[in-house]
Amino acid sequence: MGLIIALIVGGVAGWLASLVMNRDASMGIFWNIVVGCVGSVVGNLIAGPLLGIGGSVQEFSIRGLLVALLGAVVLLGVVNLIQRGRLR
Repeated sequence: MGLIIALIVGGVAGWLASLVMNRDASMGIFWNIVVGCVGSVVGNLIAGPLLGIGGSVQEFSIRGLLVALLGAVVLLGVVNLIQRGRLR
C-alpha cells in the first residue's frame, strides 16, 4: 500500500511543481510521478539538515507533500538551467 501512496503523492507533487515551474505542457503523468518521487528525496536532503523537518511520501501527510513539492521544484529548476545551457 505504501508504494501506491508514494506514486500518488509523487505524481501530485510532480504535477504541482510542473505548474509552478511552467513546464506542465511538456510533461506527462509518468514524468510527473518520477519528478515527484525524486523530488521527495531531494526535498528530504534539503529540508532535513537545513530546516529540521522531513517527510515521507509513503504515508500521506501535508508535510511530506510540501517537502516533495520543494524538492521537485528545485529539481525542475536545475533541469531548466541545464537545458538552457547556463551550467556549462
